[in-house]
Amino acid sequence: MERTPPRGFTIIELLVVVSIIALLIGILLPAIGKAREQAKLSQSQANMRNLAAAHATYASEWNDRQITFCDDNLSRYGTNEYDAYEEYLQQNGLNHPPMLLGWAKDGLWGYWMWQTGAWGMCQPIVFPNSSQGWAIGFGSFRMANCRQFGQYVSGRFYDQVWYAPKDKAPWAAIEYCFDDPGEFCIGPAPYWTYWTSYILSPAAMFSPDVMANYVEHAGWKDPWDLPGGFRSPSMSQALYPDLKTHMCEHHWLQNSRLDCNPGFAGGTYNGCEPFYFNHGWESVPVTLFYDGHIEGLGVREAEMASSRNLAQTGYQLWHDQIPGWMENGYFCDLAYDWSNTGYHVLTTDGIRGRDKLGD
Repeated sequence: MERTPPRGFTIIELLVVVSIIALLIGILLPAIGKAREQAKLSQSQANMRNLAAAHATYASEWNDRQITFCDDNLSRYGTNEYDAYEEYLQQNGLNHPPMLLGWAKDGLWGYWMWQTGAWGMCQPIVFPNSSQGWAIGFGSFRMANCRQFGQYVSGRFYDQVWYAPKDKAPWAAIEYCFDDPGEFCIGPAPYWTYWTSYILSPAAMFSPDVMANYVEHAGWKDPWDLPGGFRSPSMSQALYPDLKTHMCEHHWLQNSRLDCNPGFAGGTYNGCEPFYFNHGWESVPVTLFYDGHIEGLGVREAEMASSRNLAQTGYQLWHDQIPGWMENGYFCDLAYDWSNTGYHVLTTDGIRGRDKLGD
């Protein structure tokens, strides 16, 4: 019986197989990419849930207070940072408590306001009347991972819970610190401190009188002119806890277009300063509200809500009439597009205000 020789694949058959494999790869790769992005988003939401639990624990131990980094009566000591810290020292015999970062291998690290001249650090946010021009727009709202609050989370300044997985610039700058066993990891020059991905609402950290609306209460007031301007409100003072933001991702992480904002001269993270959460219409930062729930509050939604409120009440949901500062929103002059909002950061009426409207 004559044996039939084995038959190999023809070129056409091989091309068909290769085409099918390429098609499958083309279909699967986007799905895998989306799954990875969703996993990172889920991790950021998990981080925020941990921070929500820490806020609840802090409030339970401090008579419903929320975290604050400056003396409630700071404005009673002076009408500006320099005078207030000097008078605080004279009256109390010690300097104002520092912003502690944690113990490192060579000692305790922190910002001692009087000795270092970093007077703006402990204020929720530094307004333009400050004697520290370099610190305008900065403040303790960006430093939730300091020891005062960080001890309720993990006790480590550079813990992964403080950094959203999509936040590329901070991760690239401090990833090596995640395995450091100490409370604080000293990085290489020129930067030694990298702020957390999640920011507090500075408007809600002042007395509600500071960010008062300009229809019913004559508008914004300088906290240095109010005896209790720096008094941190209690958590229960939130009139709309399901509508007032408590923490959110500081950088534009969802649907972002560029990693670094060319509008900034240099940047915090090895020369890179990311676009902020309100710098693009498509930005939807993971957000924690005062009632403890977490959702993505998009810039478009916040802008539309503020416009509706303006039509109904005569003022926006975020304060656009702070003298000489940010009439277009929180650093929105450096936005990617024409987004124009200061929600979360400059909320009208502070903790008693809203950053979105009810559905």
